[in-house]
Amino acid sequence: MAILISSLKNSPPAMKPNGWRRQAWKIISGEWKVGSGECVADFQSIIAKQSDLSILDAQTLLAHLTGRNRAWLLAHPEAQLSSEQQNALAEALNRLAKGEPLPYLLGHWEFYGLDFTITADTLIPRPETELLVEQALGWLQAHPAQRRAADVGTGSGCIAVTLAAHIPDLHVSASDISPAALAVARANAQKHAVIDRINFIEADLLPVPLTPLHLICANLPYIPTQTLAQLDIFGKEPTLALDGGPNGFSLIRRLLPQAKRNLARGGLLLLEIESGLGQAALTLTREYFPESGITLIPDLAGHDRLIRIEI
Repeated sequence: MAILISSLKNSPPAMKPNGWRRQAWKIISGEWKVGSGECVADFQSIIAKQSDLSILDAQTLLAHLTGRNRAWLLAHPEAQLSSEQQNALAEALNRLAKGEPLPYLLGHWEFYGLDFTITADTLIPRPETELLVEQALGWLQAHPAQRRAADVGTGSGCIAVTLAAHIPDLHVSASDISPAALAVARANAQKHAVIDRINFIEADLLPVPLTPLHLICANLPYIPTQTLAQLDIFGKEPTLALDGGPNGFSLIRRLLPQAKRNLARGGLLLLEIESGLGQAALTLTREYFPESGITLIPDLAGHDRLIRIEI
């Protein structure tokens, strides 16, 4: 027996606009109707087949539109969408066809097991950045007396909030030049009950002065300007959060002397970098930290992703 669902409530995937529009038209035109035999499993397969969304993302979209979780959808593949939900799906497909990333359509995205509110004012959290969080958490757990941290260019707050959520006595200064992004970050800190341990600051990189810090994390814009203009994400996410200048190091180069002044002896600096710029990043960071231990860390795909500096 079919079930009628009645409650309506990571790089962004590229879309195939023609496929999206074709499926959206079939819904809007009434070709798909409740009781016509189309069910959750059918919609999931069609969405994934006609676009570049993965099956997981297709399930995430359907879960969002139905107010159910993915586990429920998997357990009830025969469930049918209501007319209202089919209309909502058509609207979602049209937005995706116009190039809107799925996470912005949903208004939230998962990072390191936590759900973060995001808007078009913030960068979409990426799985690659979880490597930075893992390195930071490992270091903090090994240094229980070091509990002053900074997240530079916090965006949605995913790094600062995740660190604070996992280290109960950690205090974080989270800075961003965008007031709109800071508003989202504050909302996420409130959402995950760490707002009392994160100081949000509107600033260009590190605010001055700061009490000497034990840990500085920075996922700053690092894509070279010319490279960015050729990427699918160009114009779909805030350029302010992506453009790293002519060589990808404009903001990182400005941060390094600030970090050197503000990082306590024995502290750690973590920098996410463009995958093809690992050796250049090593050369640059050695200029400012010639006597420090500097490590280039690859991500799970084997691409250079993180610079770790222990002073």
